[in-house]
Amino acid sequence: MIEPKTLPGFMSLLPEDQILFDNMKQVIKNNFEKYGFLPLDTPLIESSEILLAKSGGETEKQIYQIKRGDNDLCIRFDLTVPLAKYVAENLNNLNFPFARYEIAKVYRGERAQHGRFREFYQCDVDVIGRDSLNILYDAQMPSIIYNIFKELDIGDFTIILSNRKILIGFLQELGLENISADILRLVDKIAKIGQENFALSLEKDYNIEKSKIEKIVEFITINGDSQSQFEKLEKFDIQNETYKLGVEELKTVVEYMKVFGVPEKNFEIRLSLVRGHDYYTGTVYETFLNGKENIGSVCGGGRYDNLAGYYTKEKLPGVGISIGLTRLFFQLKENGWLKKQNGAISKAIILPMGQDTLADSLALSNKLRENGINVTVYMEDKKFKNKLAYAVKSNIKYAIFVGEDEVASQKFTVKNLFDTTQSQQSVDDLIKILKEN
Repeated sequence: MIEPKTLPGFMSLLPEDQILFDNMKQVIKNNFEKYGFLPLDTPLIESSEILLAKSGGETEKQIYQIKRGDNDLCIRFDLTVPLAKYVAENLNNLNFPFARYEIAKVYRGERAQHGRFREFYQCDVDVIGRDSLNILYDAQMPSIIYNIFKELDIGDFTIILSNRKILIGFLQELGLENISADILRLVDKIAKIGQENFALSLEKDYNIEKSKIEKIVEFITINGDSQSQFEKLEKFDIQNETYKLGVEELKTVVEYMKVFGVPEKNFEIRLSLVRGHDYYTGTVYETFLNGKENIGSVCGGGRYDNLAGYYTKEKLPGVGISIGLTRLFFQLKENGWLKKQNGAISKAIILPMGQDTLADSLALSNKLRENGINVTVYMEDKKFKNKLAYAVKSNIKYAIFVGEDEVASQKFTVKNLFDTTQSQQSVDDLIKILKEN
C-alpha cells in the first residue's frame, strides 16, 4: 500500500479550516471589488522566455521549469510578471488606468521547512497607468488594506509606509549615489541584523566614513507621528530634487489616506522601510499585526515606474499590494489566533425519520434551496441516534426532523443543535428562521 501523504510545502486543510480559509479569501475579494477592481485569471503556465525575462538569482533557482519536446515552460512564481505580460499583450484593448485583482495559487521551489510553502495563494491588486499614474492611487492602497484587515477581525494592525525616493535622495546628498542600491538592500535587513551590524557592514563592506554612517542611522530611525516626522525631514534642509519629490509624494499619500478613512492610529511612517525589490520606485507599504510582528509582514507592496519594460516600450507605471493568504492563514492557525466560526456550509440538515418520508424530505430541501438556503439531507438508512450524531459532528446549527406527523401537519420539528432548543414550524416560518440565523 502507498502511504497517503501531502508533499512538504503544500497545505491541505480539513473542511472546517477550509471554510475559514475560504471566508478570508472572500473578504479579500469583496473588498477588492468594492473599489471597482476587475477580476483577472492569468495562465498558471507561461513560456520560460516570459516568466524568466526579469528574474535572476534566487528567483530563477526557485522557479519550476517544465521542458516537454520543444516547449520550454515555467509555472508562475508570482502574479506580477503574468500581469505585466497581460497588460503589454492587451495594451490597445484595456482602459487605463487599468485596475485589476487576482487571487490565485503560485509556485516556488522553496526549501521545505515548517511554515514555508511551495504552493500558496497570493491576493494581488494593482492599478496600472499609461505614461503616468496619479499619486492618489498610492493613497487608495492603504485604504484597501485597512478595510480588509478590519473586516478580517484578526487583531489590531499597523500599516507601515515610506517613499524610497526620500532615502535615495538623502544618500545622493551624502555622495553615496553609486552604492545607494546596496545600502537600500542593507537597510531592508536592519530589523533582522540590528543597528550595530548594519553600521558595521556600512563601514567594513562599503568603506563609508563614520560621520556619514551616523547620519544614515539617525535618518532612518526618525520617529513620531506623521506631522512631527515631516517637520524633522524639513529640518535636514536637503535640496536634492529626488528627496524633495519623495517627501511631497509621501505628504500627499498621508493626507489622502486620511480622506480615504484610514485612522492615524492604524498607520506609521518608517523611513527604514524600503522593501527589498529594486523595481519599487516610490511609495512602499508593509502591514503588521500588532503584538504578532514575529510572523512578519502580512501585506506588502508599492509603486513601480515601469511594469512591463521587458515586453513593451510603452511606459506603464503602477502601484499594488499583495497578501500571502496561505502563509497568513497558517500563522494564525498555528498560533491559535483564528476566531472559531461555524464550520459548516449548510444552514440546516434534514433528517428523515424513515425511508417512507425520504421523498418528503427531498421536497422540503428543494423548497429551502429555492429560497437561497444551503441544506443537507441525510439519506442513509440508519438508526435515529446515528443520524443525530452525524448532524452534531457536521457542526450544522439546525436539524429538521421529517416524520409522518410532520408531513401530515406540514409543521416540522426544528432543533437548534447548538443550544438544544426546539420548536415546530411551518415551511414559511422555517424559511424565515433559517434566513435570519
